Amino acid sequence: MGFGDKLKRFFGLKPALDDDFFDDLADILVEGDFGATLAFETVDELRRRCWKNRCGDMAAVRLLLMEMLAETLKKARHYDESDIKTEKSFRVILLLGVNGVGKTTTAAKLAAMLQKNGKTLLAAADTFRAAAIDQLKIHGERLGVRVVAHKQGGDPAAVVYDALEAALTGGYSSLIVDTAGRMHTKTALVEELKKIDRVVRAKYGEQPSAGGFHALPEMRRLLVLDATTGSNAFVQAETFNEAVKLDGVILTKMDSTAKGGVVFQLADRLALPVLYVCDGEKYENIAPFNADEYVREFL
Repeated sequence: MGFGDKLKRFFGLKPALDDDFFDDLADILVEGDFGATLAFETVDELRRRCWKNRCGDMAAVRLLLMEMLAETLKKARHYDESDIKTEKSFRVILLLGVNGVGKTTTAAKLAAMLQKNGKTLLAAADTFRAAAIDQLKIHGERLGVRVVAHKQGGDPAAVVYDALEAALTGGYSSLIVDTAGRMHTKTALVEELKKIDRVVRAKYGEQPSAGGFHALPEMRRLLVLDATTGSNAFVQAETFNEAVKLDGVILTKMDSTAKGGVVFQLADRLALPVLYVCDGEKYENIAPFNADEYVREFL
C-alpha cells in the first residue's frame, strides 16, 4: 500500500481526535519517508492548529493538514520555465543522478516536451555507461531530435563543447545534457561539472549565437530521482546538492506504489523544488509538478 493510500485509509477510519490519532499519523508520515524530524514537527504543528481552530471533525483536520503540506512544498525555491522563454533565450539543462533512476529516458521526455516550444538538442555526455549513447540516439531518432555524441569512454566535456557548437549555429532554444551516473566521489562529480560549466561559459562567449547575442545561457542542474527508493532518494539529493548547487528535482517512477513523502523532505531540508514528475514509459508521461494537486492526491 502506497503512502497516499495509507493516509486516505487512515482518515477514512474516522479516528478520534486524541493523542493516539496524532501518534499514529506521525508513524504514517515517517513510513512515507517524511523523515522523523519533519514528521513530528508537522504533527505537532497540526495539533496546535487543531486546538487553535477548535476542529470538531476529521474533515477540518484533513483540510488543515493539506494546507500545511502544501506550505511545506512551496517553501522550496522555485523558478518558472516561462521566465526564460524569451525570444532570444537559450537554456542548458544538465541532468544528474545515479545509474538506474531513468535519467536517459527522462532526457528524452524533457526533449519531447520542450521541442514543442523550440528546437531542442540532446547531448550524450554519459560516455561511461555501456549502451547509454545508443539508447539516447534511439530516443532522438524516434522524436526527431538531434543527438550530439562521441564514442564510449570519451570526454563528457568535449561532447558538451560540440553540442554547444551545434546549438550556436543551429538556432536551438534548449540543450539537454545526459550526464554520467558513475561518479563515485563528490570530488569527481564537482570536477566533472566544473569542467562542463567552464566549457559552456567559454564556448558560449566565443561567438554570437544564431540569434545574434552573447549572453550566457540559463544553466539548470536538475537531479533525477527514483521516487520508489524513498529515503535513499533524499540521501542522493543531499549528496549531490552538497557537491553541486542543484536547481531542482525530477521524480521518476511516481506511481501509486511510491512512498512520496521524500518531496516534503527535499523542500523543507534542502529547499529543493520538484519541477517535473514522470509516471510511465511513454514520452508524454512527464508533467510539471503542482504542489496543491500533489497534496490533494494524497488526502
